[in-house]
Amino acid sequence: MKSRPVLLMDIGNTNTKVGIAIGDEIISTYVLPTTLHETSDTFGFKIFALCRHIKIPINEISTWMISSVVPPLNEIVKEAGKKYSKCPVVFVPEDLPLPLENKYSNPSEVGSDRLVTAYAARNLFTTPGLIVIDFGTATTLECIQDNIYLGGLICPGMLSSLQALGQKTAKLPKISLEVGDQDMHIGNSTVTSMVHGFVFGFASMVDGLCEKLKNFLSGDITVVATGGFAKKIMPVCKSIQQIRPDLLLKGLLMAWKDHHLGMK
Repeated sequence: MKSRPVLLMDIGNTNTKVGIAIGDEIISTYVLPTTLHETSDTFGFKIFALCRHIKIPINEISTWMISSVVPPLNEIVKEAGKKYSKCPVVFVPEDLPLPLENKYSNPSEVGSDRLVTAYAARNLFTTPGLIVIDFGTATTLECIQDNIYLGGLICPGMLSSLQALGQKTAKLPKISLEVGDQDMHIGNSTVTSMVHGFVFGFASMVDGLCEKLKNFLSGDITVVATGGFAKKIMPVCKSIQQIRPDLLLKGLLMAWKDHHLGMK
């Protein structure tokens, strides 16, 4: 029997990443800007357009699996899923708890994105210790020991830091964070100074924090990175061992599969 598609959705503060999965494979991903001005219809039509683009009828989707850190959108998205796909809309971990022991002092404070990426990494890597770095709106570092989510660190994000700097300094140019080689240079232009300052500065921050966090973990440790800037920073960041661009979406797919296998 052919598997019905599953819609995977990571609703972040800046962007909403949407994936369509069939079986074990995420066949297509899209990035939409997150806006608080959505209605269930505007959001439903966006998903309808994405499904039409890959020639999958929206009513063939079996489930919407969602991680959201933007609570005002949750009910809107839930209404859109029920109206346009007429299928279950599942928020992780609120509706579907993850099989990780959460050691946060107040477990409900942990963002769903942090837990889902930790869960995905735990399923993908076998080392007892894990550090998961997400280069998103914020830069987060999550620590997992065996099947325990210990917590982590929340640091400034690369893009949000760059935007904040640009807003406060009128003379600085707009730049893309592209480094030509893996060696840092003393900037002899404003662009080079900014690019190398940001990329090598964030790499040094991550390397330093990973070294300190490893003292809290035991056994072999894997450091895995995800998020939009992971590929750009990995060549100059010695601590990163693995990159998984769609780690959160993969975690949602794993949660869906585990839930359905458990029901059989």
